[in-house]
Amino acid sequence: MINMRQTFANTVTDLAQQDQNIVVMVADISHGIFGEFREKIKNRYYNIGICEPAIVNMAAGLNKVGINPIVHTIAPFLIERSFEQIKLDFGYQNLNINLVSVGGSFDYSKLGCSHHSYEEVAILKHFARAQIFLPGSNVEFETLFKQHYKDNKINYFRITEYPHNHNIEIDKIKNKYSFKVRDGKDLTIVALGNQLKNSIKAANILNTENKIESDIIYFNAIRPFEPEIFLRSIAKTKKFICIEELSKSGGLYEDCLKSSIEINEKINSTHLSISDFIHDYGSYEELSFSAGLSVENIILKARELIK
Repeated sequence: MINMRQTFANTVTDLAQQDQNIVVMVADISHGIFGEFREKIKNRYYNIGICEPAIVNMAAGLNKVGINPIVHTIAPFLIERSFEQIKLDFGYQNLNINLVSVGGSFDYSKLGCSHHSYEEVAILKHFARAQIFLPGSNVEFETLFKQHYKDNKINYFRITEYPHNHNIEIDKIKNKYSFKVRDGKDLTIVALGNQLKNSIKAANILNTENKIESDIIYFNAIRPFEPEIFLRSIAKTKKFICIEELSKSGGLYEDCLKSSIEINEKINSTHLSISDFIHDYGSYEELSFSAGLSVENIILKARELIK
């Protein structure tokens, strides 16, 4: 299977052959996957080096003269390190940029916390013009990117190295950012991006061992936030658990809580997220377990919520 990073490069290569305004800028990363782009599209691929704030500044200058910049590097360096430039050049001046990251949360599990990023989504939510996409599969990335790369916004696409591999129909995600994956009556499980995989596994076990039937509501974007399907679900189940590979503050759970006020009934809820820095080294699975993002923990929290 082609990984999502290669899907990103293939998608941009296809678009750039039709759209002369696309320019790709990287911070000394992903040269291999952009080999075809460099071969077919001359003079629109730039390796600026490891100086991410400068890349964002340069992208603003390009957008001022009508170029549509696609800026790509590792999440903490792209967003956290370059926050001031994003704020002033694109938040204040209302310019358009496509920020495409890899290494979100702890995908770079063996490189330590300098390469981890779980706060960047909360940072970007401060911008009213930000669109924040967390696709969990190749088809979602390709569809979302093609739909939105021309939007005059701060567009953030967070690529994961660990997709959920759930088969998603393109029609379900065209101009939609949340949808129901499974029907249930006892509990609502809200899954963001790649955490759909663990959510489905946990729902299967809960159904087999405890006869707990779960609605699974899936989100692949935080901005735009699309709560309607979620609200219909919790109006039925009166309880939900949210699983997201983001910081405990400023993520999807807070948006779900705020929107749940509309139900005007008591709704019980809990969430699994990243509550503190992950200091460990190891595999992605090991770090996920350390953060509490495991099938076992979803089951535990769900059983507690049902009680």
